[in-house]
Amino acid sequence: MTELRRPERPRTALERTAGVKLASASLPRALGVAVLLLIVAAAVGVSVGPTSLSLATVWNGIAEHVPLMPHGHVNSVDAAIMWQIRAPRVVLAAIVGAMLAGGGATYQGVFRNPLADPYLLGVAAGGGLGATVVIVSGGSSELLPISAFVGATAAVALTYALGNTARWDTGPGAAGVGNTSIILAGVAVAALFTAVQTYLMQQHLTTIQTVYGWILGQLTLASWTDVGTVAPYAAVAATLLVVLASRIDVLRVGEEEASTLGVDPNRLRLMLVATATLGTAAAVAVSGLIGFVGIIVPHAVRLTTSSSYRILLPVSMVAGAAFLILADAAARTVQAPSEIPLGVVTAIVGAPFFLFVLRSKRARTALS
Repeated sequence: MTELRRPERPRTALERTAGVKLASASLPRALGVAVLLLIVAAAVGVSVGPTSLSLATVWNGIAEHVPLMPHGHVNSVDAAIMWQIRAPRVVLAAIVGAMLAGGGATYQGVFRNPLADPYLLGVAAGGGLGATVVIVSGGSSELLPISAFVGATAAVALTYALGNTARWDTGPGAAGVGNTSIILAGVAVAALFTAVQTYLMQQHLTTIQTVYGWILGQLTLASWTDVGTVAPYAAVAATLLVVLASRIDVLRVGEEEASTLGVDPNRLRLMLVATATLGTAAAVAVSGLIGFVGIIVPHAVRLTTSSSYRILLPVSMVAGAAFLILADAAARTVQAPSEIPLGVVTAIVGAPFFLFVLRSKRARTALS
Protein backbone atom coordinates (compact mmCIF):
# COMPACT_ATOMS: atom_id res chain seq x y z
CA MET A 1 0.00 0.00 0.00
CA THR A 2 1.45 3.28 -1.06
CA GLU A 3 1.73 5.87 1.70
CA LEU A 4 0.32 9.23 0.76
CA ARG A 5 2.44 12.14 1.83
CA ARG A 6 1.47 15.76 1.98
CA PRO A 7 3.48 17.77 -0.55
CA GLU A 8 6.04 20.05 1.03
CA ARG A 9 5.16 23.71 1.18
CA PRO A 10 7.48 25.79 -0.99
CA ARG A 11 9.74 27.98 1.07
CA THR A 12 9.11 31.72 0.94
CA ALA A 13 11.75 34.16 -0.20
CA LEU A 14 12.24 35.18 3.42
CA GLU A 15 12.90 31.61 4.51
CA ARG A 16 15.33 31.06 1.64
CA THR A 17 17.21 34.26 2.50
CA ALA A 18 17.27 33.82 6.25
CA GLY A 19 18.42 30.22 5.90
CA VAL A 20 21.62 31.01 4.05
CA LYS A 21 24.53 29.17 5.68
CA LEU A 22 22.53 28.33 8.81
CA ALA A 23 23.53 24.72 8.37
CA SER A 24 27.19 25.64 8.70
CA ALA A 25 26.92 28.13 11.55
CA SER A 26 24.86 28.62 14.70
CA LEU A 27 24.60 31.69 16.89
CA PRO A 28 25.99 30.15 20.12
CA ARG A 29 29.01 28.67 18.35
CA ALA A 30 29.79 31.79 16.30
CA LEU A 31 29.22 34.10 19.24
CA GLY A 32 31.35 31.89 21.47
CA VAL A 33 34.29 32.11 19.07
CA ALA A 34 33.87 35.88 18.81
CA VAL A 35 33.77 36.29 22.60
CA LEU A 36 36.91 34.17 22.95
CA LEU A 37 38.63 36.40 20.39
CA LEU A 38 37.48 39.46 22.34
CA ILE A 39 38.94 38.10 25.59
CA VAL A 40 42.28 37.45 23.89
CA ALA A 41 42.25 40.91 22.30
CA ALA A 42 41.47 42.56 25.65
CA ALA A 43 44.36 40.71 27.31
CA VAL A 44 46.69 41.86 24.54
CA GLY A 45 45.38 45.42 24.70
CA VAL A 46 45.96 45.71 28.45
CA SER A 47 49.36 44.02 28.48
CA VAL A 48 51.20 45.54 25.49
CA GLY A 49 52.55 49.05 25.23
CA PRO A 50 55.69 51.10 25.89
CA THR A 51 55.68 49.48 29.34
CA SER A 52 54.71 45.83 29.01
CA LEU A 53 52.63 44.11 31.65
CA SER A 54 52.80 40.34 32.00
CA LEU A 55 49.63 38.30 31.77
CA ALA A 56 50.19 37.30 35.39
CA THR A 57 50.20 40.96 36.38
CA VAL A 58 47.02 41.57 34.42
CA TRP A 59 45.35 38.58 36.05
CA ASN A 60 46.41 39.67 39.55
CA GLY A 61 45.25 43.21 38.85
CA ILE A 62 41.79 41.93 37.92
CA ALA A 63 41.66 39.43 40.79
CA GLU A 64 42.37 42.21 43.32
CA HIS A 65 38.96 43.65 42.52
CA VAL A 66 37.08 40.33 42.71
CA PRO A 67 36.07 39.25 46.23
CA LEU A 68 37.48 35.93 47.50
CA MET A 69 39.61 35.39 44.39
CA PRO A 70 43.23 34.50 45.24
CA HIS A 71 45.83 36.78 43.70
CA GLY A 72 49.37 38.01 43.91
CA HIS A 73 50.64 41.51 44.62
CA VAL A 74 50.62 44.22 41.94
CA ASN A 75 52.78 47.27 42.56
CA SER A 76 51.21 50.71 42.44
CA VAL A 77 52.89 51.71 39.16
CA ASP A 78 51.65 48.65 37.25
CA ALA A 79 48.19 49.05 38.80
CA ALA A 80 48.04 52.68 37.67
CA ILE A 81 49.14 51.78 34.12
CA MET A 82 46.59 49.01 33.96
CA TRP A 83 43.52 50.72 35.42
CA GLN A 84 44.07 54.41 34.61
CA ILE A 85 45.66 54.16 31.14
CA ARG A 86 45.21 50.77 29.47
CA ALA A 87 41.83 49.52 30.75
CA PRO A 88 39.72 52.59 29.82
CA ARG A 89 41.39 52.63 26.40
CA VAL A 90 40.60 48.95 25.80
CA VAL A 91 36.99 49.33 26.97
CA LEU A 92 36.48 52.43 24.82
CA ALA A 93 38.02 50.70 21.79
CA ALA A 94 35.66 47.75 22.33
CA ILE A 95 32.60 50.01 22.48
CA VAL A 96 33.62 52.04 19.43
CA GLY A 97 34.50 48.92 17.43
CA ALA A 98 31.20 47.26 18.31
CA MET A 99 29.18 50.33 17.30
CA LEU A 100 31.01 50.83 13.99
CA ALA A 101 30.75 47.15 13.04
CA GLY A 102 27.11 46.95 14.10
CA GLY A 103 26.29 50.16 12.24
CA GLY A 104 28.01 48.94 9.10
CA ALA A 105 26.24 45.59 9.16
CA THR A 106 22.89 47.30 9.69
CA TYR A 107 23.35 49.77 6.85
CA GLN A 108 24.43 46.98 4.50
CA GLY A 109 21.26 45.06 5.27
CA VAL A 110 18.89 48.01 5.23
CA PHE A 111 20.17 49.41 1.94
CA ARG A 112 21.06 46.02 0.41
CA ASN A 113 24.48 47.42 -0.46
CA PRO A 114 27.60 45.43 0.48
CA LEU A 115 29.72 48.60 0.30
CA ALA A 116 27.61 50.54 2.81
CA ASP A 117 29.40 51.63 5.96
CA PRO A 118 28.27 53.46 9.12
CA TYR A 119 29.30 56.79 7.59
CA LEU A 120 27.09 56.35 4.52
CA LEU A 121 24.44 58.93 5.45
CA GLY A 122 26.77 61.73 6.53
CA VAL A 123 27.74 60.75 10.08
CA ALA A 124 31.44 61.31 9.35
CA ALA A 125 30.91 64.68 7.68
CA GLY A 126 28.53 65.87 10.39
CA GLY A 127 30.76 64.71 13.21
CA GLY A 128 33.81 66.22 11.54
CA LEU A 129 32.08 69.59 11.13
CA GLY A 130 30.87 69.57 14.72
CA ALA A 131 34.36 68.82 16.02
CA THR A 132 35.92 71.43 13.71
CA VAL A 133 33.57 74.15 14.97
CA VAL A 134 34.71 73.55 18.54
CA ILE A 135 38.40 73.36 17.63
CA VAL A 136 38.54 76.51 15.50
CA SER A 137 36.46 78.48 18.00
CA GLY A 138 38.80 77.58 20.85
CA GLY A 139 36.12 75.74 22.79
CA SER A 140 36.94 73.43 25.68
CA SER A 141 37.80 69.81 25.03
CA GLU A 142 34.70 68.76 26.98
CA LEU A 143 32.53 70.33 24.27
CA LEU A 144 34.18 68.45 21.39
CA PRO A 145 32.40 65.09 21.77
CA ILE A 146 29.06 66.82 22.36
CA SER A 147 29.46 68.95 19.24
CA ALA A 148 30.61 65.95 17.17
CA PHE A 149 27.62 63.92 18.33
CA VAL A 150 25.17 66.73 17.54
CA GLY A 151 26.76 67.28 14.11
CA ALA A 152 26.63 63.58 13.25
CA THR A 153 23.00 63.11 14.21
CA ALA A 154 22.00 66.38 12.52
CA ALA A 155 23.62 65.25 9.27
CA VAL A 156 21.71 61.97 9.22
CA ALA A 157 18.44 63.71 10.15
CA LEU A 158 18.94 66.12 7.25
CA THR A 159 19.79 63.22 4.93
CA TYR A 160 16.62 61.37 5.82
CA ALA A 161 14.50 64.51 5.49
CA LEU A 162 15.91 65.18 2.01
CA GLY A 163 15.57 61.53 1.00
CA ASN A 164 11.92 61.63 2.04
CA THR A 165 11.19 64.35 -0.52
CA ALA A 166 12.47 62.34 -3.50
CA ARG A 167 11.37 59.09 -5.17
CA TRP A 168 14.22 57.53 -7.09
CA ASP A 169 13.15 53.92 -6.56
CA THR A 170 10.64 53.24 -9.32
CA GLY A 171 10.96 49.49 -9.67
CA PRO A 172 8.43 46.88 -8.56
CA GLY A 173 7.65 47.14 -4.88
CA ALA A 174 9.22 50.57 -4.46
CA ALA A 175 7.27 52.67 -2.00
CA GLY A 176 7.88 55.38 0.53
CA VAL A 177 11.42 56.41 1.18
CA GLY A 178 13.59 54.63 -1.36
CA ASN A 179 17.10 53.36 -0.73
CA THR A 180 18.50 55.27 -3.68
CA SER A 181 16.90 58.53 -2.54
CA ILE A 182 18.42 58.26 0.92
CA ILE A 183 21.87 57.32 -0.35
CA LEU A 184 21.93 60.20 -2.85
CA ALA A 185 20.78 62.58 -0.14
CA GLY A 186 23.59 61.30 2.08
CA VAL A 187 26.14 62.05 -0.64
CA ALA A 188 24.81 65.60 -0.99
CA VAL A 189 24.73 66.27 2.76
CA ALA A 190 28.24 64.86 3.23
CA ALA A 191 29.55 67.08 0.43
CA LEU A 192 27.90 70.16 1.96
CA PHE A 193 29.17 69.52 5.49
CA THR A 194 32.67 68.68 4.23
CA ALA A 195 32.77 71.91 2.21
CA VAL A 196 31.85 73.96 5.28
CA GLN A 197 34.45 72.11 7.34
CA THR A 198 37.15 72.75 4.73
CA TYR A 199 36.26 76.45 4.65
CA LEU A 200 36.56 76.73 8.42
CA MET A 201 39.93 74.96 8.36
CA GLN A 202 41.26 77.33 5.70
CA GLN A 203 40.18 80.30 7.77
CA HIS A 204 41.98 78.94 10.85
CA LEU A 205 45.22 77.42 9.55
CA THR A 206 46.73 77.03 13.01
CA THR A 207 44.11 74.43 13.92
CA ILE A 208 44.57 72.18 10.88
CA GLN A 209 46.86 69.72 12.67
CA THR A 210 44.42 69.34 15.55
CA VAL A 211 41.48 68.84 13.20
CA TYR A 212 43.32 66.26 11.13
CA GLY A 213 44.41 64.47 14.28
CA TRP A 214 40.74 64.08 15.21
CA ILE A 215 39.72 63.10 11.67
CA LEU A 216 42.28 60.27 11.56
CA GLY A 217 40.85 58.78 14.75
CA GLN A 218 42.55 58.28 18.06
CA LEU A 219 42.03 56.87 21.53
CA THR A 220 45.17 58.39 23.04
CA LEU A 221 43.37 60.35 25.74
CA ALA A 222 40.76 57.71 26.52
CA SER A 223 39.46 57.86 30.08
CA TRP A 224 36.74 56.34 32.19
CA THR A 225 34.83 59.60 31.69
CA ASP A 226 34.74 58.92 27.94
CA VAL A 227 33.56 55.37 28.61
CA GLY A 228 30.79 56.67 30.85
CA THR A 229 29.78 59.20 28.20
CA VAL A 230 29.40 56.75 25.33
CA ALA A 231 28.29 53.62 27.20
CA PRO A 232 24.58 54.52 27.66
CA TYR A 233 24.11 55.34 23.97
CA ALA A 234 26.01 52.23 22.93
CA ALA A 235 23.99 50.01 25.27
CA VAL A 236 20.67 51.29 23.88
CA ALA A 237 21.84 51.00 20.27
CA ALA A 238 23.31 47.51 20.70
CA THR A 239 20.20 46.20 22.45
CA LEU A 240 17.82 47.52 19.81
CA LEU A 241 19.98 46.29 16.93
CA VAL A 242 20.13 42.77 18.36
CA VAL A 243 16.36 42.77 18.93
CA LEU A 244 15.69 43.97 15.37
CA ALA A 245 18.41 41.86 13.72
CA SER A 246 16.14 39.12 12.41
CA ARG A 247 13.88 41.71 10.76
CA ILE A 248 16.71 42.92 8.56
CA ASP A 249 16.43 39.60 6.74
CA VAL A 250 12.86 40.64 5.88
CA LEU A 251 14.08 43.80 4.17
CA ARG A 252 16.57 41.79 2.12
CA VAL A 253 13.80 39.98 0.24
CA GLY A 254 12.13 43.14 -1.04
CA GLU A 255 9.46 45.53 0.12
CA GLU A 256 6.52 43.64 -1.42
CA GLU A 257 7.44 40.42 0.37
CA ALA A 258 8.06 42.32 3.60
CA SER A 259 4.63 43.95 3.39
CA THR A 260 2.93 40.58 2.93
CA LEU A 261 4.64 39.42 6.13
CA GLY A 262 3.07 42.27 8.06
CA VAL A 263 6.18 44.46 8.21
CA ASP A 264 6.13 48.16 7.35
CA PRO A 265 9.43 48.52 5.41
CA ASN A 266 9.65 52.30 5.79
CA ARG A 267 9.05 52.27 9.52
CA LEU A 268 11.47 49.39 10.06
CA ARG A 269 14.11 51.08 7.91
CA LEU A 270 13.76 54.31 9.89
CA MET A 271 14.07 52.47 13.21
CA LEU A 272 17.19 50.63 12.08
CA VAL A 273 18.86 53.70 10.58
CA ALA A 274 18.10 55.79 13.67
CA THR A 275 19.44 53.11 16.01
CA ALA A 276 22.62 52.48 13.99
CA THR A 277 23.18 56.23 13.71
CA LEU A 278 22.82 56.68 17.48
CA GLY A 279 25.56 54.15 18.14
CA THR A 280 27.82 55.41 15.36
CA ALA A 281 27.45 59.06 16.35
CA ALA A 282 28.31 58.23 19.96
CA ALA A 283 31.39 56.33 18.80
CA VAL A 284 32.53 59.13 16.50
CA ALA A 285 32.10 61.66 19.30
CA VAL A 286 34.79 60.04 21.47
CA SER A 287 37.11 58.46 18.89
CA GLY A 288 37.09 60.61 15.77
CA LEU A 289 36.65 59.09 12.32
CA ILE A 290 37.91 55.51 12.18
CA GLY A 291 37.27 53.99 8.78
CA PHE A 292 36.86 50.47 7.40
CA VAL A 293 35.70 48.81 10.63
CA GLY A 294 32.06 48.95 9.57
CA ILE A 295 32.87 47.35 6.22
CA ILE A 296 35.55 44.71 6.76
CA VAL A 297 34.27 43.22 10.02
CA PRO A 298 30.71 42.38 8.83
CA HIS A 299 32.10 41.00 5.57
CA ALA A 300 34.64 38.84 7.40
CA VAL A 301 31.86 37.50 9.63
CA ARG A 302 29.71 36.72 6.57
CA LEU A 303 32.54 34.75 5.01
CA THR A 304 33.15 32.68 8.13
CA THR A 305 29.69 32.25 9.69
CA SER A 306 26.35 33.22 8.17
CA SER A 307 24.67 35.91 6.13
CA SER A 308 21.55 35.77 8.31
CA TYR A 309 21.44 38.95 10.38
CA ARG A 310 20.22 37.03 13.41
CA ILE A 311 23.77 35.71 13.57
CA LEU A 312 25.68 38.31 11.60
CA LEU A 313 24.78 41.39 13.64
CA PRO A 314 25.64 40.29 17.21
CA VAL A 315 28.75 38.43 16.07
CA SER A 316 29.90 41.47 14.06
CA MET A 317 29.62 43.71 17.11
CA VAL A 318 31.71 41.39 19.27
CA ALA A 319 34.24 40.85 16.47
CA GLY A 320 34.36 44.61 15.81
CA ALA A 321 35.22 45.21 19.45
CA ALA A 322 38.05 42.68 19.28
CA PHE A 323 39.33 44.04 15.97
CA LEU A 324 39.57 47.66 17.15
CA ILE A 325 41.29 46.67 20.41
CA LEU A 326 43.98 44.86 18.42
CA ALA A 327 44.25 47.72 15.91
CA ASP A 328 44.70 50.20 18.76
CA ALA A 329 47.34 48.00 20.35
CA ALA A 330 49.23 48.02 17.06
CA ALA A 331 48.79 51.79 16.72
CA ARG A 332 50.49 52.49 20.03
CA THR A 333 53.30 49.92 19.80
CA VAL A 334 54.54 49.80 16.19
CA GLN A 335 56.31 53.17 16.47
CA ALA A 336 56.52 53.45 20.25
CA PRO A 337 56.81 55.82 22.03
CA SER A 338 54.95 57.74 19.30
CA GLU A 339 51.58 56.51 18.01
CA ILE A 340 50.19 55.86 14.55
CA PRO A 341 46.70 57.30 14.01
CA LEU A 342 44.19 54.53 14.57
CA GLY A 343 42.41 55.28 11.30
CA VAL A 344 45.65 54.65 9.42
CA VAL A 345 45.98 51.19 10.96
CA THR A 346 42.41 50.20 10.09
CA ALA A 347 42.91 51.50 6.54
CA ILE A 348 46.09 49.44 6.11
CA VAL A 349 44.09 46.35 7.03
CA GLY A 350 40.99 47.36 5.10
CA ALA A 351 42.54 48.05 1.70
CA PRO A 352 44.00 44.54 1.20
CA PHE A 353 40.69 43.08 2.36
CA PHE A 354 38.88 44.93 -0.41
CA LEU A 355 41.36 43.58 -2.94
CA PHE A 356 40.62 40.09 -1.65
CA VAL A 357 36.87 40.65 -2.01
CA LEU A 358 37.26 41.97 -5.54
CA ARG A 359 39.38 39.02 -6.66
CA SER A 360 37.69 36.23 -4.71
CA LYS A 361 34.67 34.58 -6.32
CA ARG A 362 33.73 32.99 -3.00
CA ALA A 363 33.76 36.38 -1.28
CA ARG A 364 31.65 38.02 -3.95
CA THR A 365 29.12 35.19 -3.71
CA ALA A 366 28.88 35.57 0.06
CA LEU A 367 28.35 39.31 -0.20
CA SER A 368 25.69 39.16 -2.89
